[in-house]
Amino acid sequence: MNQSLESVTIYTDGACMGNPGPGGYGVVLLHQGDRQELSAGYRLTTNNRMEMMAAIAALEALSNPSVVTLYSDSQYLINAMEKGWAKKWQANGWKRNAKEMAKNPDLWERLLKLCKEHKVKFIWVRGHSGNTENEKCDRLAVAAAKQSNLLSDGGYQP
Repeated sequence: MNQSLESVTIYTDGACMGNPGPGGYGVVLLHQGDRQELSAGYRLTTNNRMEMMAAIAALEALSNPSVVTLYSDSQYLINAMEKGWAKKWQANGWKRNAKEMAKNPDLWERLLKLCKEHKVKFIWVRGHSGNTENEKCDRLAVAAAKQSNLLSDGGYQP
């Protein structure tokens, strides 16, 4: 590990009003006493896509390669990254198995690329359990999903 890399702590969450439906993500980035909050909302998406978009937006916001500890309440996100499922799906042409395609390959592709730029440890945190930063991300995500100027999630495939 390169000791010159910055250390960043990130909390992320996604929300969806209906699944699919309008959705949003929220992010809290913590770095050397600085705090940055990010959020965006989408007209039609899924909860899993918003969980992934939160992680992508957070990592894309980093200006330099960093050592990242990323907390999420999404077991889908955490397990796919920490257990190597996403890399396996990618290696298999986005197939989960002989009959089933992996969902959200557009976002997994982006996330895997970002994880080559940064050293990321994904850690699961129980949602709605009083974790201050996770709760803030949830509020940001829900508020983003309720905005009137929602973006289009061009990669969403019903």
